[in-house]
Amino acid sequence: MKRSFFSFFPRLSSVILVASLVACGSNVKLSDVPVEDLTGANANPGGAAGAGAGGVGSSSVAPVQIAPADTSPAGPANVAKVIYFDYDSFAIKPEFQSAIDAHARFLIATKTRRVAIEGHTDERGGREYNLALGQKRAEAVRRALGLLGVGDAQVEAVSFGKEKPSASGADEAAFAKNRRAELSYR
Repeated sequence: MKRSFFSFFPRLSSVILVASLVACGSNVKLSDVPVEDLTGANANPGGAAGAGAGGVGSSSVAPVQIAPADTSPAGPANVAKVIYFDYDSFAIKPEFQSAIDAHARFLIATKTRRVAIEGHTDERGGREYNLALGQKRAEAVRRALGLLGVGDAQVEAVSFGKEKPSASGADEAAFAKNRRAELSYR
């Protein structure tokens, strides 16, 4: 009886699997690895060195100091963090210029703060078109901040297109809330 190559495949794959698992094994015992004590005393892993003998119990390592949490606000107080746009537009409306000015003053005053500008669109249009329009909206706000003196390193522009709607629905009110750029401080 003549056998084909494929009839040996299950056995061959089992042999290859076992051989690769054996090759991955290690004979190094982690409990036998010597520990170097930089204080000058010998450290015995798992040994009986006491706290006063320079062993495991005593340490010259300084405790970690955790800095207090950043208490600065996540952006200027009482200023809108959402800039709305007209349909199929990335031009900033005049009524949002004061909010952009306030964000620019905040970022200039606190050079360590970063902001991500997230561009969004409503659900009308294709995915690629909406991603491009969302990016143009985010870039328009980024450029406006840059013209007011905010450094490029503090601002990142990203587009979500229609992927993260703010309002659900298929009416003009929902569409208007979704055509936006959001400032998210980090």
